[in-house]
Amino acid sequence: MLPTFLGLLIPGGEYMLTLRILRVLRIFRILKLSEYVREANILMVALNNSFRKIAVFLFTVLMLVVVFGSLMYMIEGSESGFTSIPTSLYWAIVTITTVGYGDISPQTPLGQFIASVIMIMGYGIIAVPTGIYSAELMKSHKSSKIDNEACPNCGATGHDFDAAYCKYCGQSLEERD
Repeated sequence: MLPTFLGLLIPGGEYMLTLRILRVLRIFRILKLSEYVREANILMVALNNSFRKIAVFLFTVLMLVVVFGSLMYMIEGSESGFTSIPTSLYWAIVTITTVGYGDISPQTPLGQFIASVIMIMGYGIIAVPTGIYSAELMKSHKSSKIDNEACPNCGATGHDFDAAYCKYCGQSLEERD
């Protein structure tokens, strides 16, 4: 409440009203989001691990957009709305991402066939990064639940974090602390 009163009493203090936004940060305390930091770290590790694969994938999609956009510019021409290569690239992006605004559409049978191929490719393109990220997420999740400290009796590693006994020899793992 202090920024509100200072904004009324001090000339030019109305800019301190922007400090009221800090009250929104209290929502994190109410929701107790700190409990989920570990899970957020798992998500970030998976995203970092899949970054290169997704970057290569996006570069491939960009190349497809350039090729198909330029091809449609050559096939359709300006009478169908493909007035320039950047406009055709815009159409290719809108089509391959399955947004499909409909402001530009091919009129020739060959252009419509190519558009159909791009639309079908778009559905597959949506699934690929999801699969890449999901695989990395599963790897990150599995690796976060394994303890690599050795058993004091047999020396085996790879126990679950919550394990009380060695899964190989049955020795108590409490002694390793």
